[in-house]
Amino acid sequence: MEKELKRTGVPDNRDVDSVYPGKERLASGAVAVLECFQRIPCNPCATCCPRKAIKAFHDINDLPIIDWEKCNGCAICVANCPGLAIFVIDENYSPTEALLKLPYEFVPLPRAGDEVKVLNRAGQEVGVGRVVRVQNPPSFDRTAVVHLAVLKELAREVRFFILGGAEGE
Repeated sequence: MEKELKRTGVPDNRDVDSVYPGKERLASGAVAVLECFQRIPCNPCATCCPRKAIKAFHDINDLPIIDWEKCNGCAICVANCPGLAIFVIDENYSPTEALLKLPYEFVPLPRAGDEVKVLNRAGQEVGVGRVVRVQNPPSFDRTAVVHLAVLKELAREVRFFILGGAEGE
């Protein structure tokens, strides 16, 4: 499982499957996905979750474990993850689009209504998305959370975006 990740830095489908909620949980509303695949000394996700959906670590090197039934998709963990390894997915956003809440640490910040190029985990462009909202309160400590609407069929694949929108802009 970790072999491809160590070689390329990109998780394969088995890696992603191991941390992804099932269809039933995805159908019930927004939920965090923790794409943290390597044991490192880190635990801000568990300490910041107000619902205790991310279980407390026995060892600071533990991989995070989430109780998806407790998670409401608030995205506090997204802003607090120093590895930018957490995002929120809401497949109930609209009949054709899912809403992703992604960490963003660049300037300028996007604005609601911006059209952006969406990228997969390998950094390849896979489509176009629309910025719905940008959360950037002081408590997020310079990691904004961008709410991004994407086609439902791209929701599992999209992990980042580039400002500038569609081709030719």
